[in-house]
Amino acid sequence: MNRATMEIILGLAVIVIFVIGTLFLIPSGGEGEEGWGGADGGAADLIDSTGYEPWFNPIWEPPSGEIESLFFCVQTAIGAIIVGYFFGYWRGAKGRKDE
Repeated sequence: MNRATMEIILGLAVIVIFVIGTLFLIPSGGEGEEGWGGADGGAADLIDSTGYEPWFNPIWEPPSGEIESLFFCVQTAIGAIIVGYFFGYWRGAKGRKDE
């Protein structure tokens, strides 16, 4: 077999393993979307079961989960812009230095 055929076979094997792992091997905690809820809900339930009382309340809570997601996405975008700027600046400086 040549190299291209081996790469295709390897790629297909990785895809098959990923699909099998996603569909069959990853345990889900419930039905539908609840099975993929993540660790935040479990951690909150565990903390609540200990009887913990928060020391303070938030100053402002977003009116809905969509607004909270929007703020998270904006924060992520700002971070990506900053990281992208510095990587671009570094690459441009390296390019000028090489000339």
